[in-house]
Order: sequence, then C-alpha cells, then structure tokens
Amino acid sequence: MRFIDVHCHLDGDCYGNIPDLIKKTEDCGVQKIIAAGYDLATSELFATYAQKYPIVYFTAGFHPTELHKYVEGDLNRIAGLAAEPKCVAIGEIGLDYHYPQTDKPLQQKMFLKQLELANSLGLPVQIHSRDCAEDMLAILKENAPLLTNGALLHCYSHSTEIAMELQKLGIYFSFGGTSTWQGSKKAKRTIAALAGDRLLTETDSPYLPPRSLYGTFPNTPASIPEILCNMAEVRGISAEQAAEAVWQNAHTLFKKLKNA
Repeated sequence: MRFIDVHCHLDGDCYGNIPDLIKKTEDCGVQKIIAAGYDLATSELFATYAQKYPIVYFTAGFHPTELHKYVEGDLNRIAGLAAEPKCVAIGEIGLDYHYPQTDKPLQQKMFLKQLELANSLGLPVQIHSRDCAEDMLAILKENAPLLTNGALLHCYSHSTEIAMELQKLGIYFSFGGTSTWQGSKKAKRTIAALAGDRLLTETDSPYLPPRSLYGTFPNTPASIPEILCNMAEVRGISAEQAAEAVWQNAHTLFKKLKNA
C-alpha cells in the first residue's frame, strides 16, 4: 500500500535526527509527506528539506496565530517559495479564534490575501480552521471563485453538516490521529458521510498522536498507516481501497506532486 501524509511539521528539536525520521517514515510505507509552513521561517526551512529529501514536499504561508511575525513584503517571499517545484500549496492559512484577544479582522484580511495569492499562482490552499466555523463557511462561500485550484481543510474539526456544505465547494478534508480516538464520534461521522474522493490522511506532527500512541510526543508521519486503517474501518472498506483512494485524491488536489 502507498501512504501519504498531506500535513505535518518538521521543525523543532523534538524529532532529533531528521534523516532518521525520514527513514522511519519510509519504512512504514509512507512514500510522500507534505511539510506545512506556518510562517516565513518554516516555509523556507521546509523548502530546504524538500530539496534534500525526495519524499518531502512543502507548503508556504502564514498561519493565523503567527501573523504577529508578518512584515510587509513577506507575501512576496512566500510567492517566491511557491515557485519552487516541490511547493504544492499555499498554507497553512485560515482562521483560529481559540485564543483570547484574537484579532479577527486581521486574520480575515490575511486569509483573503493568501487565498488571492494562491489563486493568482494557480495553487491550492491548505486551510487551518478552529473555533470559527460560521465565519470560515461564509468566507469560503463568498470567495468560491478563489478556490478553483483546490482547497483542503486540514485536521477537520467542525460539524458534519458544515462539512457537507463545504464539500459543495469542492473542498477536500484531511483527518489525523484525533479521528482514531475512542471519543472522536464527530470526526468518524464526518468521515463516513463525506464522498470518498474528498478524503485525505495527515498527522499534523509533532502533535495529535493516534490512539495507540495517545499521550506521547512527538507524533510522526509514521502514524499514517494507523490513521488510514481507522478511516477504512469507519467507511467499511479495505485498507488497500482506502489507501489507494487517498493517494489518488492527494495527487488530484496537489498537482505538483505529479511533476516534482
């Protein structure tokens, strides 16, 4: 079976030796991973990893909670990174209302700017969406023409009903370790309800380990087989069927996966 992690983070010291992490990932059958940039520094770092390791691809963008790092001109630098052959999307971008003192207007403004940037570059987007369901749905509906190159709601956590509305916009959804947890009824309902050609697997490493590793840190892309098998069980299909569908879905959404 071919596995893919469409959203993880490879920065920080928690992994220790990155070459060893890559080998462990490959040994588990994970053939491609997408390292998601969340500010300029990580986008640039993951670009270097993509050059060094054949299985690594990356995204470039500003996470909503990292906008305090943004300075004028950074989006031009993000656009430069996006021209790299292994940059598959603009991301991760979006909205996050979880924390007190959230500057919602700023998040919305920069989210729209990055949607516009991705559209101008012909790239899909990887979207972070936490505690903002109504605003996220409204913004994506209002700006549907900016999504013609594809969009992913990563680590999807909103309701099944909102997922069905977003699916009408052609959006994809990825699920990670939390979807394997015993109490993850909402995620499992959504996985079962969505069309099979909308589903992807991720880890959001080093966070959100699957059930078998609950409470451990760091999570790694090597958790993808467990996440995939859970998805297959929820949908009532074989792991082989689920793995092949996810692989094809990823290459349909992230077209540069085929070309790099």
